[in-house]
Amino acid sequence: MFTLCWAAKGGSGTTVVTAAMALASTEPTLLVDLAGDLPMVFGLAEPDGPGVLDWLRSEAEPDRLATLELPVDGHISLLPAGRRGDPDPQPERWIQMARWLRHDRRRIIVDAGSPSPPPAVREASDHAFLVTRPCYLALRTAIRQAARPSGVIVVDEPGRALSHSDIERCLGAPVVARVLIDPAIARAVDAGLLVSRLPRGLQNALRAAAA
Repeated sequence: MFTLCWAAKGGSGTTVVTAAMALASTEPTLLVDLAGDLPMVFGLAEPDGPGVLDWLRSEAEPDRLATLELPVDGHISLLPAGRRGDPDPQPERWIQMARWLRHDRRRIIVDAGSPSPPPAVREASDHAFLVTRPCYLALRTAIRQAARPSGVIVVDEPGRALSHSDIERCLGAPVVARVLIDPAIARAVDAGLLVSRLPRGLQNALRAAAA
């Protein structure tokens, strides 16, 4: 199963949602970090070696990606982002990576960050989840993107006027999970304890999406 997560705007909570989705799953899982923040969320030391972005700018064979993985816990491995820089990866490299991921027997979850995922990664995914707050500006940006979600994960904030029905109507995709803003989540992330202290509310909210 290949799941892609991204946000139309930064700060929507995509990285925490992606990490929690992996932790809520019981299957062997490979997390692919295209945004660069997953090590911090897991409380890991900042990787000092190459990552997937370095591979994309190289001419290395796809099987070299496996050598870049870092262990997170018993069932999760992380393919770190690596260093950003020039030149931008060629479309063919994204296609090669997506094909390699499709052949992996593990659960694949990609944190594509924002604003829009690479087309080859979107096309390869079984599920493409837009992570968004019920924010008019974020929804307007998402509507303008070429990538269309198959489902929406809503990070709910008190006081917002937009309903889930409004979001579904705007994006043409169902809301598959609702994550409530919870100080316990921020405390777990800030302390680097999300792996050992995943808040139950966050786990329950994402269990269906993780499955």
